Amino acid sequence: MNNTEKVIKEIKEFHTDIEAWFRGKEDQKSLYKKLLDGFNPDFKMVNGNNNTITLTAFSEWLPGAYGQFPDRSIVLENIEVHITESHGLASYVETQTTGSTVTRRKSSAVFLIDKERASWLHLVEKWI
Repeated sequence: MNNTEKVIKEIKEFHTDIEAWFRGKEDQKSLYKKLLDGFNPDFKMVNGNNNTITLTAFSEWLPGAYGQFPDRSIVLENIEVHITESHGLASYVETQTTGSTVTRRKSSAVFLIDKERASWLHLVEKWI
């Protein structure tokens, strides 16, 4: 698998897993571990409200969101990836639908890439 494929795989798998998390459809303990395993320990995110969230804060927030949105769906569009030997820069549009509520965000993410996989280092989300 080349570096571009590693980044795209990580983006798609994370969003599939976070959708399952919101729906509460899979084993919470194993899914929690799987979700967090994709992140570098130095991960930081700037969310759509311009708040910076660390990996620790994200991991503490996750349990309260488990099963809270049983009908939420997440769709990704326009994934673009630029890579170097050890980094990836990706952008994509994410649409979350819960009942009649639809939210959209444009995201940009930096990944660290090694022989096995890509891991999230930094994520910036902007509301559309």
